[in-house]
Parts: sequence; structure tokens; C-alpha cells
Amino acid sequence: MGSYQKNLNDNLNDRDSNTFESLAKSLPLLAKVIGGYATITDKKGVRLKVIDSNGKQLEHLEDLQYELAREAAKKGEAVYGNSQLKHNAEAWCLPVGDYVLCCSKAEVAERNRNLEEALLASLPYIAKVAGGQAVLFDDEGKRLNAVNSKGDVNNQLLGKVSEAAKECMKAQKPVLGKSTFISGASAVRIPITKEIGFGFNNEDTALKNQKLLEEVKKYQTAKYNFTDIIGESQQMRKAKELGEAAASSDSSVLICGETGTGKELFAQSIHNASYRCSKPFIAINCAALPPSLIESNLFGYVEGAFTGAKKGGATGVFEKANNGTLFLDEISEMDLDLQSKLLRVLQEKEVTRIGGRKVIPLNLRIIAATNRNLEDMIQKGQFRRDLFFRLNVIEVKLPPLRDMKEDIPLLVNETIIKMNSIFGKAIKGVDKEALEMLINYDWPGNVRELYNCIERAFNLIGDDNYIRKKHLNFKFNNGNGITAQNYMEEIEDTEGNPINLDNDTGQRSLDDIVANYEKQVIEAVLKEVKGIRAKAAKRLNISPATLWRKMKKLNIEG
Repeated sequence: MGSYQKNLNDNLNDRDSNTFESLAKSLPLLAKVIGGYATITDKKGVRLKVIDSNGKQLEHLEDLQYELAREAAKKGEAVYGNSQLKHNAEAWCLPVGDYVLCCSKAEVAERNRNLEEALLASLPYIAKVAGGQAVLFDDEGKRLNAVNSKGDVNNQLLGKVSEAAKECMKAQKPVLGKSTFISGASAVRIPITKEIGFGFNNEDTALKNQKLLEEVKKYQTAKYNFTDIIGESQQMRKAKELGEAAASSDSSVLICGETGTGKELFAQSIHNASYRCSKPFIAINCAALPPSLIESNLFGYVEGAFTGAKKGGATGVFEKANNGTLFLDEISEMDLDLQSKLLRVLQEKEVTRIGGRKVIPLNLRIIAATNRNLEDMIQKGQFRRDLFFRLNVIEVKLPPLRDMKEDIPLLVNETIIKMNSIFGKAIKGVDKEALEMLINYDWPGNVRELYNCIERAFNLIGDDNYIRKKHLNFKFNNGNGITAQNYMEEIEDTEGNPINLDNDTGQRSLDDIVANYEKQVIEAVLKEVKGIRAKAAKRLNISPATLWRKMKKLNIEG
């Protein structure tokens, strides 16, 4: 019996040894497949061998007890639970003879944790680039973190479930759709693992575009007539006569003139003097909107034409202006691709909404305006020659204020009458010295600048009955006007240093020097008014749209 028992024990030991060796050989493959750790323990749960997903033996983990393995050996069946090495890592243990085979996704959990930390750190950058919110969510769509484009955490979103994110995690594929909060904004949700995903939207950009759109679109009846245009100089009389002649025609009109000369005033007057006066007059500024927004607002779109398209689509201004007048201000700033589409509408007298097939016939008058030399732009390849000829059937050139000095007293008097009504004052006029200074000044901002000058005087005049030199708040050069140097001396650059034209040395061209200082002046004024563009435009005596165009051209942020 003793010999038999010895042989039996030897056979059992051999069998156990073979079992261990077989299990040990399977560990690298198991670890690789599950992307974690594969382990053999004894019945007490003591780790005998541990292999990671790279096939490396982790000796420092051996001899440590694994409670889940001990539980499996005690029950004599497979057990599912959590790894003791990594929090939230899945694991299972299966008893095999005198051993327990264990597998856990500890490495996967570690990688996911590192990935989650990396995403959390990246959210502010993603939000800034996207121009909106960036969010991290779990497998149920619950928001774990939410950051806006300024890098601030949006605590109101934390812990709340996004149904769109939940659907994204359920489908385990990226989803492009609408933002939950802002109409017209788009959002992307992307599953990273089965446990976490992230998303971002362009809400800031959408809001900014909406504000820009409201600023530059004016769906209203034209309110000005030729009788509202002040001026008896030969140049102004000629411009009004040509405008009145254009009103009796359906031909396209191109109004050319510097900033502040009253181009929209003329456009409205032409409309009101025409047989279309009871129909819509719609103005859109081509400089103040991105090309994509201009196109969608000109042509309209059908539902589903693009991400963020409104339900039911939208009517474009071509349709809204049908039977009336469409005024395209700063037409020179329209990009070439959109110019070709506009040309087709003018030629075919019909429009098709973006994403649609229905052709809509048009019967409208186009009036365009520019403060730039379109013929020069044509030579530089910046404006289409064929569109220029389409628009320039009737050209109305508006004179700058410096070329019609005799009209300045009339304009000043008319402005004082309006300002008296607004301010509740009874200013009688301008004294002789102040009037001479106003007449001698060159007025680069034209009538708009003159209007602002008088308004500024009303704010400074106090109880005086006349506007005097001290109320004009200008640095005039020997009574001959304000100079660039005078103005530069009044302001500082963005670092608080006085801007000085004399400091500019080198071999740069005049255009480069002018652009450089124009940029410095705009940046300084923006700083002065804390980035409020409407105030900056008023300070510079230009329109907000012109300021926006200059900022874009000079790469000025704001």
C-alpha cells in the first residue's frame, strides 16, 4: 500500500505540474487578448505567476494574495468581480485543479484613466479652438466635466445627462448634430472608449454670427428721400440728379464714395423715388459677415441643407427683397466664389435655395455700394470684371466732404437742429472761429465724422448757446485741420507707449507704413473702449462694418 500511495502522489504531483505548465504557457496569450493581466494563483489566492499584455512577467506582484481568486477556489466555480490592482478594472477567476486562472483588464483601465486625464486637460484647448463648450461624458451621457471657450468650468452642466451623448455612447460612433442650447450651433459627440466620450460645439461662434447678422441686416422700409440729402454744391446737385434719374429705371446702380459720404442714404432715396417704393428695401453688408453666412442669407436654404440649418429652412434676402430693392453695401468685400453666384442670379433673374432644387423667379432692383476702386481690384484679380459691368450700369459717385466745403455750414446747421431735439437743448449755432476750423478741416470721415464732431460738442457745451473752438475737442494744425501726428500723440499703443510716426525707420513702402500705424491706432482705440467695436468705430469716425473689415485685413483680434 505504501508503494501504491507513493506512486499515486507522484502521479498527482506530475499532473499538477503539467496543469501549472499548461496554464503558464497560456498566460501571455490571455493577457494580450484581454489587454490586461493574466495570473495563476493557488487555492489560497496567492499569486504564483503574473503576465502583462506585453508578455512580461511581473515578479513584484507574485506572492500577493488575490481575494477574488480565493473566493473562486472556495466556491469551485468561476467568479466575476473587480481587480485589486486597478480601480474599476473588470476581472474573472476560474478554478482549474489546484490552481486558479485569473484575468483582469487592469491595463485597459489604466490606459482609460490616462486617456480620461489627457482629455480633461485638453478640454479648455478644444473649447477655445471650437469656439464653444467642450464636454467629457460617461457611458450614460452624464457630463463629467464641461469647459467653455474661456477655460471656465460650467458647473451648471456637471452631472446632467445629455440624451444626444447617451445615444452616441450607445451607438459607439461619432455623431454630428445640433447643439442643445444655442439655435444654429453645431455639436460633435465622439465615443473614446465604452466608458467615456467627449463632445464640443461652436456656440460662441454661432452667437457671434447671429449678433453680426442682426447688426448688418436691416429688413425695413427705406426711410430716407432725396429731400433728406443736404447739400447745394455742384458735386452734390449732380449726384442727386443722377440718383433721381436712376430711380426711374430698373437697371442696377453702383454707388461709389468714401466712408461716411451717405451711400445708404442715396440707396434708400433711389428706392423711395422709384415705383418699387411700397415694396421691401433690404440692406446687407458684405463686409461684416463670413462668406458662408452671407451666402446662406442671400440665397436661403432648405431644411437639412447643412448642419445647423433651421427646421423648415430659411428664406434668403433675394426672395425677401423680391419686387423691391436689395442693397449690397461694401460689395467689394464679397469673395470671388460668391461673386460668381451673384452674377448668375443677376443674369438669370432667378434663385435656388442652398440644398434645394426649386427655381424661384426674381423681380428686384440691385443697388450696390463700395468705398474702394473696383477697377483697381479687377486688375489685381480681386473682383470679377463681368460682375462689375453687371452692377455698374448706372454709377453714382458721391463727393467727399473736403470737395464741397460750401455745404459744411448747411450740414452743421442741420445737424444742430437734430441734436437740439435729441439733447433737449437750444444751441443757436457755431461761432465764426469754430466754423472756420470746421470748413478748413479735411474730414477723412466725411459727413459721418462731421455729425460725430457736432454730437461730441453737444456733450461738452454745457450752458453755452454756441459751439466754440474749445467744444470741438480736436487738435487742429494752425487752423488747417487735424493731422495724423496730432492724433497719434493723443493715444497710446496696446502696451501704453505713445505712438510716434517719427520712430518709423527702415525701407518699408508707404502702404506698409500706413497699414502698420493704422493697425496701431485701431488696436489702441479698441483697448481704450475695452474692445467694444461700436464705440471704437464711433471714436475713429468710421462705420462698424468698415472697422470690422479693417480688423480682418490687418489681422486684429477682437
